[in-house]
Amino acid sequence: MAKEISFEKWQGLGNDFVLIDGRDGKFKPTEKVIRLLADRRYGVGCDQLMIARKSSKADFKMDLYNADGSRAEMCGNGIRCFARFLVGKKITSKKKLNVETMAGIIKTSILPGAMVEVDMGEPVLNGPDVPVNLEGTVVSRKISTERGEFNITAVSMGNPHVVIFTDKLEGVDLDRLGPFLETHPLFPRKINVHFARVDDKKTITARHWERGSGPTLACGTGACATAVASALNNLTGRAVTVKQRGGALKIRWDKADNRVYMTGPAEMAFAGKIRV
Repeated sequence: MAKEISFEKWQGLGNDFVLIDGRDGKFKPTEKVIRLLADRRYGVGCDQLMIARKSSKADFKMDLYNADGSRAEMCGNGIRCFARFLVGKKITSKKKLNVETMAGIIKTSILPGAMVEVDMGEPVLNGPDVPVNLEGTVVSRKISTERGEFNITAVSMGNPHVVIFTDKLEGVDLDRLGPFLETHPLFPRKINVHFARVDDKKTITARHWERGSGPTLACGTGACATAVASALNNLTGRAVTVKQRGGALKIRWDKADNRVYMTGPAEMAFAGKIRV
């Protein structure tokens, strides 16, 4: 029997999410329900579904699903929305929240003007730990595929990313190359794919293909991975603005503590109820 659930729709730079308060533990979505909620014609429409849960390790737990129903470890744009959702719903009054994710405990700080700063943790650079089926640090490593050669830099920000730098960003056929690289045998847990152009020492423009969701207007963890990759390739400094189709994020890879800090907006679009 279908039941009615309340939700809020949030977006961070056009990367959009359905958020549900599931602290009572009753809402346990099936893949079919997740796909329905994510559907932009028959459901609410989103890149990912987030469910707020109780946590024994942090203030709250973020239960995260991709649009295709698969689990996701972490989402940078999403966790900003998650933090503001909890405060906006008056679930908490704290402006600094520790959030349990599959990628570990993530620290968020709510700032004025709908902005949120997130301590995204230390980037993982060892290939097998990303994971990528290549040994050592994977920086501008050339791979040959049936669709051409690519110089890849692999970074995990709690979820796996591969960054490819190009001077001809607008000519990239993302709809063709994104799913091909996402599911390439080189990446045992699939991969988030980012094509990026370095505009100057402090600015990068990026396009994203997210594992399990497809092309998105912005990607928080992807922007972080792109910033780390550009620094590793000596293309920029460690503090950059990453411009995306949905807007820009400020990313800083701190040299002292090796942690990546992301600052960007999170805004509610609307609230409603749906029968699932």
